[in-house]
Amino acid sequence: MKIVINSKNYNASEKLKETIEKKFAKLDKYFSNEITANVMTLREKGKYKVEATINTKGTIFRAEVLAEDPYEGVDRVVEKLSRQMSKFKTKLQRKYKDHKDFAFAELPETEEDQDDIQVVRKKRFDLVPMTVDEAVVQMELLEHNFFVFLNMETDSVGVVYKRNDNDYGLLETAY
Repeated sequence: MKIVINSKNYNASEKLKETIEKKFAKLDKYFSNEITANVMTLREKGKYKVEATINTKGTIFRAEVLAEDPYEGVDRVVEKLSRQMSKFKTKLQRKYKDHKDFAFAELPETEEDQDDIQVVRKKRFDLVPMTVDEAVVQMELLEHNFFVFLNMETDSVGVVYKRNDNDYGLLETAY
């Protein structure tokens, strides 16, 4: 696995980068060498945020942790990613049974119940063409934290959402 390390709002030390490489090497046995892990360390308000994304063909593993110490954050992110992989091992095996990117035999079994995912509610609605600004206003009027719409500017489905920092985000679709 290739590991790409970035930092924001401070310069990560070489020791921290070496620790990230060492900790993520534990996850290396689950994937082929062609997989890339992106690790971002940020300093926010005196705390450290560690974000990690492993993008395989068709599945994205992502974990994010806020910690007092960046080393603690790295440990907790690796734990979260391992737990995700173990929890969904059976489902991933069904989806990627002959896929060379995953080494399923290496994944530990989880103690959690592996019931099938159950959708408890379905909702259907018509997509209304509108601009991004109009979609944000509509989302706020509905008091939701996301809103799906047909983007007039790109003629594709979009999703606006409220971020944790109270700004807005836009997800654009492509297929």
